[in-house]
Amino acid sequence: MPFTKGLRCRECNREYPADPIHVCEFCFGPLEVVYDYEAMHRNVTRESIERGPETVWRYADLLPADPEYAVDISAGFTPLVRARNLGEALGLKNLWLKNDCANPTWSFKDRVVTIAATKAREFGFDTLACASTGNLANSVSAHAARAGLDAYVFIPSDLERGKIVGSSIYGATLVAVDGNYDDVNRLCSELADKYKWAFVNINMRPYYAEGSKTLGFEVAEQLGWRAPEHVVAPMASGSLYVKIWKGLQELAKLWLIDSVTTKMSGAQARGCSPIVTAYEQGTTNIRPVRPKTIAKSLAIGNPADGYYALKVMEESGGYGVASDDEEIVAGIKLLAESEGIFAETAGGVVIAGLKKLALEGKIQPDEVTVAYITGSGLKTQEAIEDHIDLPLHIDPHLASFEEALGLREQERAATPA
Repeated sequence: MPFTKGLRCRECNREYPADPIHVCEFCFGPLEVVYDYEAMHRNVTRESIERGPETVWRYADLLPADPEYAVDISAGFTPLVRARNLGEALGLKNLWLKNDCANPTWSFKDRVVTIAATKAREFGFDTLACASTGNLANSVSAHAARAGLDAYVFIPSDLERGKIVGSSIYGATLVAVDGNYDDVNRLCSELADKYKWAFVNINMRPYYAEGSKTLGFEVAEQLGWRAPEHVVAPMASGSLYVKIWKGLQELAKLWLIDSVTTKMSGAQARGCSPIVTAYEQGTTNIRPVRPKTIAKSLAIGNPADGYYALKVMEESGGYGVASDDEEIVAGIKLLAESEGIFAETAGGVVIAGLKKLALEGKIQPDEVTVAYITGSGLKTQEAIEDHIDLPLHIDPHLASFEEALGLREQERAATPA
């Protein structure tokens, strides 16, 4: 059973029962899960965790959902890859990549949805729903299919084709909204008041968000039960970034790792960078923006956890970094060509940001650094297809191949590096 005590407002500290609610009725602040850490400390050890399954559910005692109700499609415990080639290119000797492209629906969203879907089952809901920039839509659709629940997913109408197909295949009802993600989210907030559905990132948000802590748990365990010295993670709402930090802090609180001195750096696309812009201006006041970037999975112009992300950045001594679309494409290609990982645009944002931080000396060469790659590039092929070489087109004989190869080599020699 989880060691959950209830919910608490992150602003005024009023306490609530562990119900499907997400906003304080007094100050309208966000609610967060409260745990009994003393009981956790008595019951949770490294050994008890290591005996668990190789999924997020190995950390069941540190999460707010009862594993007896688990909606499990085997999310989590994804590879932590030593990035020697990329590290050499960037001058980083201890660079690691947390490759969440390896999740069942090819993004980190499986971590949060497995928790939200499990809580929905606990609460007796018969329908899962969400507002999504794409990856969440895929994961909600898959988990609903696994749990035998109906699913309604609301997406911006200009979403990448791969993410639309990757949701429809599971039988979910997709609703394409003419507007950006913030428009979709506002609509879903209205719908959540009317329909008795489990909106994973609205009325289920306090539980859903806790799934991202497992990205902190896993990296610490995979590094031999220690926190990294530097993290670079993508930021959309800011929740994933904040929860990685919370996960590391909880392990330290439970004496499972030493005290955490990790610098938390967050990366955004310059075309939708309200958190990084506030960081650059030295303020915690987030000014909403209208997204204009190829990084649609990060295109949240009014980030719900932006303020808390800035506080983590300040507390940890990390940095905010933003990259334009050209740099994002270059980041996708650099990661693929150096480490054999094809990431979506959010991964390009992280690698572009990582490169900037390294070149500016904000990441030291010997620091144990983890860059989080949160989704597969197969979902966002439109962003990269005009920036890669076309196949050599030849007749079926040797001379044709050698002629085409020679032309390709001439083209590359004439192209500026």
